[in-house]
Amino acid sequence: QVQLVESGGGLVQAGGSLRLSCAKSITTLNRYDIGWFRQAPRKEREFVAAITWNGARTLYADSVKGRFTISRDDAKNTVYLQMSSLKPEDAADYYCAAAFSAGTSSSSYIYWGQGTQVTVSS
Repeated sequence: QVQLVESGGGLVQAGGSLRLSCAKSITTLNRYDIGWFRQAPRKEREFVAAITWNGARTLYADSVKGRFTISRDDAKNTVYLQMSSLKPEDAADYYCAAAFSAGTSSSSYIYWGQGTQVTVSS
């Protein structure tokens, strides 16, 4: 099993930056890829970014490429999502999730955190 806890959400002005953290508590020896998803009110959950278990490869949604950076620190069991140049449309609840193989579909992910809210003021 793996438990995920997101933190770092909050209120930020448009054009500002914010770093989200996903702390992992893993009780098996399985290697997991980690993805970030977001869901705005009255909208479907959408893929944001993902990183493989060894950090060798990353994936980004076109809407955030060049503005967001995903990274991981295995010594701290934490995955980060550094967000910059934030736009009002980035406002959403952000979730991290674990999968055996990262992809852009939420159906690929087995474990999910409870989410952290990001609000962007215009």
